[in-house]
Amino acid sequence: MKKLINVYVIAAALLFSASSVNAQQKIGHLNSQAIFTSMPEARTISTTLENLQKTKQAEIEKLQSNYTLKYNAAVAKNKTLNEANKETVGKELQAMGTELDGLKRGIDEATEKAQQLMVAKQGELMTPLQTKFITAVKAVAKEKGIAYVFDSNAQQSANNLLAYDSGVDLTAAVKAKLGIAAGTAAVPAKKS
Repeated sequence: MKKLINVYVIAAALLFSASSVNAQQKIGHLNSQAIFTSMPEARTISTTLENLQKTKQAEIEKLQSNYTLKYNAAVAKNKTLNEANKETVGKELQAMGTELDGLKRGIDEATEKAQQLMVAKQGELMTPLQTKFITAVKAVAKEKGIAYVFDSNAQQSANNLLAYDSGVDLTAAVKAKLGIAAGTAAVPAKKS
């Protein structure tokens, strides 16, 4: 009988401790995109990246225009090829071909460098913004006693929230912590 009472006491203690641990674990969620797009810094970053992209695109288009001009000159030169000038024009066409190959490599290199620059610039500009966001999320979670915060906007990854029935939506609280007014318009999504 004593063993039975001990088993009940232990079972009750375990049940009580398990339920008290579960009661302490609050879950929250937020929409990171809604927060990021409302941040004033996001507008500045978006404008900066768009301007950089336009500048690099213009540089690449200039190189492509030069390539097209030289290519058309080579095609026109090829039309003048005949038996009498075969050797001279052939050498000129070969030199033009070599130049065109160099121009093509230059365009490819410029495109690759532009892409690398865009990625680096985006990382440089976004890192402080992400740090500010994470700091605000942690502060709000601590203030509200939230143990876990999920991003309801996360894309198909291992840590996203696919569905939720309850929990605390922290989106407005994080916006407030960041000093973003409730009615602040979001930065329009960039169309690809």
